[in-house]
Amino acid sequence: MLYDINRLPLDTLLLPCTRATEAVARLDERVSRSPFSQGFLERQDFTDAVSSLWVDGELVHIEDLVLNDAHMDIRPPTHEIGIANRVLRARRQIFSNEPKWALSATGLSRLRGEAPRSEAPSQTEDRTAQNATENLDADDADMPLSDELSAIDRLIARSSATLDIIAKDERPPQYPTFENPTRDPDWNEDERLDEWKKVVKASAGLPATLRASIALDAWQKLEVLQRSPWLGRQLASAILRDEGLSPAHLPALNTGLRAVSRERRNAGNQAARLVAFLDGIQEAAMLGLKEHDRLLNAKSRMERRLLGRRSSSRLPDLIDLVLARPVVSTSMIVKALGTTPQGAVGLANQLELREMTGRGRFRAWGVI
Repeated sequence: MLYDINRLPLDTLLLPCTRATEAVARLDERVSRSPFSQGFLERQDFTDAVSSLWVDGELVHIEDLVLNDAHMDIRPPTHEIGIANRVLRARRQIFSNEPKWALSATGLSRLRGEAPRSEAPSQTEDRTAQNATENLDADDADMPLSDELSAIDRLIARSSATLDIIAKDERPPQYPTFENPTRDPDWNEDERLDEWKKVVKASAGLPATLRASIALDAWQKLEVLQRSPWLGRQLASAILRDEGLSPAHLPALNTGLRAVSRERRNAGNQAARLVAFLDGIQEAAMLGLKEHDRLLNAKSRMERRLLGRRSSSRLPDLIDLVLARPVVSTSMIVKALGTTPQGAVGLANQLELREMTGRGRFRAWGVI
């Protein structure tokens, strides 16, 4: 095994592991009982995606990512925004599926952006679709239908076969895959991924936070994927959820790793790196607790504005929106609430929101 975990200094790792486990469990309990848990989780996804780019040495403004996710960019999206969007989609995929999905063969293939080998379209299905089209052609020869209606029937048959393939998450065989010329052909990602899986399997029985730290350190040392180093951190979060430590949320580990210096995260000693990752897990949970308390106080302040309002008021919907997004623009309010731009500005002015832009042409707000 290229990455050895048989000689871990457990006496050194025990205390950081205990602190990290306690912090993650406290945050998960808080999220499970939160009155706005869904909004908090959506906000955590944006924060973690931006922090992931920061850990890799890139800078992405969270406002740009929020607007890009809402398809309301105010400037052309950059390459970094595209990567942050991939991280955001990966987190949503992991949390929307079963806890074991991310570490399964299907989940790993999906998160890597590849079609699962087990889900490749079979020749039997292709032959069935072809036979259906041929049967339609034979029926058209016997029935007095016009050429136009026959063409429509054949088109519907081909479209139905294609939609069946898409519905089963399969890649149509008529579209060939092309090798990326920017990748190293000698970089065997499958072999490195298998080695990483062995490390994760060998760590079974250890505490969840320690397993996540080992998985993250092994991913970093084995350099599993050339173009997606961020995926290892999301899989480490998935391990915490799979172990039952955070069933109510997907830990935003990148926010905690930002508080750990790069020198500690890339130390030459394995034990030092694991302690740094455990401290990052603890810091991520503590930051999540502080953010939740801040948003809870903001929610209480904004809900005071609802006293005496009509039941048809759109202010409750706006409160839910601003709690779920780090920043909301006029267009986002219009799209979510169905108001006019002038009405959106009027609603935003009724709440204690912070003006983010200071411009009249494009206005955006955030929770104080």
